[in-house]
Amino acid sequence: MNPPLEKLGSFYLGSEYDILDDKSLDRPLNYDARDLTTHAVCFGMTGSGKTGLCIGILEEAALDKVPAIIIDPKGDISNLLLQFPELRPSDFRPWVNPDDARRKDMSLDDFSEYISETWENGLREWGIGKERIQELSRSVEFSIYTPGSDAGLQVSILKGFSAPKKDQYGDDEAIRERITGTVSALMELIGIRSDPIRGKEAILLSSIFDHYWKAGEDLDIAKLIMSIQDPPFDKMGVFDLDTFYPKNERFELAMALNVLLASHNFKVWMEGEELDIEKVLYTREGKPRHSVFYLAHLSEKERMFFVTLLLENLLGWTRKQSGTTSLRALLYFDETLGFMPPVAEPPSKRPLMTLLKQARAFGLGILLVTQNPVDIDYKGLTNAGTWFIGKLQAERDKEKVIQGLKGLQSSGSLEADIDYDKVINRLGNRLFLMHNVHESGPKLFKTRWAMSYLRGPLTKPQVKELMGGNGRTESEWSRMTELRNSEAHSLHERGFSRFPPSLGSGIEQYYLPTSLGRSAAAERVRNEVGSDADLEDAAIFYDPLLLGWAKIHYEDNKRRISENSEVFMAIAPPDGLEGIEWGSAKYLENGIDELGDAPMTPDTEGQASYSEVPDAVKAKKDLSNMEKDLANWLYQNKRLSLDHHPGLGIFRMPEEPEREFIARLRQAAREKRDAEIDQLEGKYEKKLDKLKDKLEKLELKLESDQEEYDARKREEMLGAGESALSFFIGRRRTSSISTMARKRRLTEKAKHDIKETSEDIENVKEQAGKLEAELKAAVDDITSRWDRSVDDIEKDEIRPRRSDVDVRSIALLWNPVWLFRARTKGTIREIEIPAYEWKRSSVD
Repeated sequence: MNPPLEKLGSFYLGSEYDILDDKSLDRPLNYDARDLTTHAVCFGMTGSGKTGLCIGILEEAALDKVPAIIIDPKGDISNLLLQFPELRPSDFRPWVNPDDARRKDMSLDDFSEYISETWENGLREWGIGKERIQELSRSVEFSIYTPGSDAGLQVSILKGFSAPKKDQYGDDEAIRERITGTVSALMELIGIRSDPIRGKEAILLSSIFDHYWKAGEDLDIAKLIMSIQDPPFDKMGVFDLDTFYPKNERFELAMALNVLLASHNFKVWMEGEELDIEKVLYTREGKPRHSVFYLAHLSEKERMFFVTLLLENLLGWTRKQSGTTSLRALLYFDETLGFMPPVAEPPSKRPLMTLLKQARAFGLGILLVTQNPVDIDYKGLTNAGTWFIGKLQAERDKEKVIQGLKGLQSSGSLEADIDYDKVINRLGNRLFLMHNVHESGPKLFKTRWAMSYLRGPLTKPQVKELMGGNGRTESEWSRMTELRNSEAHSLHERGFSRFPPSLGSGIEQYYLPTSLGRSAAAERVRNEVGSDADLEDAAIFYDPLLLGWAKIHYEDNKRRISENSEVFMAIAPPDGLEGIEWGSAKYLENGIDELGDAPMTPDTEGQASYSEVPDAVKAKKDLSNMEKDLANWLYQNKRLSLDHHPGLGIFRMPEEPEREFIARLRQAAREKRDAEIDQLEGKYEKKLDKLKDKLEKLELKLESDQEEYDARKREEMLGAGESALSFFIGRRRTSSISTMARKRRLTEKAKHDIKETSEDIENVKEQAGKLEAELKAAVDDITSRWDRSVDDIEKDEIRPRRSDVDVRSIALLWNPVWLFRARTKGTIREIEIPAYEWKRSSVD
């Protein structure tokens, strides 16, 4: 079939279907992305085609650059990463199922060729070319996370115990709800059933979380275990702690958690990316991500634990977003069995139900999928504005769905003259009934061919191969300083001393830590001079630097910015009276907190040595005189740099990560795009409706003209027959000839009317076609313009007032340096390696 016009914000799901004639109609089914903000559910038994439908929805979301979190308990949806734009048999070969090949009595090579041809033909049938698959691969970053395993991207659960911020949860009640969910998930993981209201285990743990989170302190498993044995409070209600929960019983709970922590299998849960929703949804550069959380390798308890933490974090992220009617992000849950049951209250149910109720206001769409509708809480179903209903096997599942649809019929939300029992019973593979509250009525459709290869559930080794092959990661790369090598004389000859030099009173002194250990430094030396080098000696010496510490205040009433900034700048001291080039200073990222007041060199043998301090900085007054120079330099050069999008009127706030800023821009551009397209479509819709009405009238007229012509033709033939009969019986009259001529003229007139009406119809269709082409061009222009507009970022700066620059002090900063003696081929070289790794080479 012909594909629909490509339009962002409109998901191409398939074509409408005539179930009576058992055929697809040439009417593409497009689904408005914004309808997902009122959530959706998809029902269908195994083999119904629901995986293909849902992967199709995710593909369309990716093409629209909508980020997604995808919960994949069985491994089916990980197929989303099997995208082969060239559709070569060799692309499919590593991923085809050997059992499928055997069932078809084919070799793997032959079966791969068969699959390649099948996919190419299937996509061609639905008007999808290789270019669309290539665009899909470029639109978002696809990744697979494997909690509790290193097969895919690892994810650490420690973030789940971080103290939530008030701006995420808004009130104490919401934080208490998160504590309840986190504790319930933890209890589930260690196999302890404890009622959140009556169980002393749950009450104790909740109280510990509440104590630390109210103080803004993060928790981890180790800290939690210690707090169980020695809680930071001594009363529970009116009773003292030991009466409420005796110490020996608390020890048993602590041991249960400690066994978990000591487990070799659990260590992998503590490694990897933090569970940060913003990072899960966007790369560091702000590119949208489709992050699949593969859970097929986990036990039921582990799945429940992780899903609960994920949902709690997602709920916190959602609450800090601004309101929108556009689709901001998507949560896809592939099989909800056991996570939101009708009666039971597992830890995952509360955050999932809360998201269904609240997330729509913030643009988070949710798509829940299940084989069995009876296993989902009905209150959850009523919060979904779209139902995708596929083939169902169990009668109780059919009854529940039909009961829901009949309820909508009785309320007037659905057409009353449709027998949904018969429709659902006749559904076959890839056929779905869609009920959408935003549409005038239900639609039956056949799903399009998926662009991703649907090979079936992926195993953990296959996930490892898939992720290892594409090399996608969101790890933050650390910056390393270059080696600083030079031939040197002995410490004594170069003026080093075993004791710190004598300085004037009042001079503050700080020490940089040794962040590069001896073994790591030795490895760098060998990389420089050769792995066969013999390292005879290693020592630490301290070079003097000047540390400038200042506070700067930036004020901009127009942008409502009031920002304080601290700078810690390190630079070599001057040898004489010359000034200091503060522009070449280095920057201490963690400020005064990472400094010590004594040498911090745990890897060295014996004492450290010290370089000589220039005479120009040995007295306090010398350093005080430099403070004014530093203040002038900061006033002249320091600016609070802000990224600014003039078209959207959005500024990047200080300390706002780039990914969050870009995400805000994309969302604002999406909302502008949707509003502009809605206005344009409304304008064209009036014109097209007029043409549609005119076309319907002309088609009715054409039917009337055709009937008139047929009637005139019959009269003319009947008149001709009568004339012929009169001729043979000798009764031919002049009036008969005149009548025949008149009838002939009427027939010709009717024929002319048909031609004229047909031409009018073609003319109206041509006008409609031109309008649709104009609309498409205008929509494409709007889409392209707003899509490109995200790149139109300008730099803006806020300059401090001179009075807002406050230099607190200039101190002496001791910088550690490794000195190695390396012997290679009889030659001895002395090599210096910085023992402190600077994160940034110069001040911003």
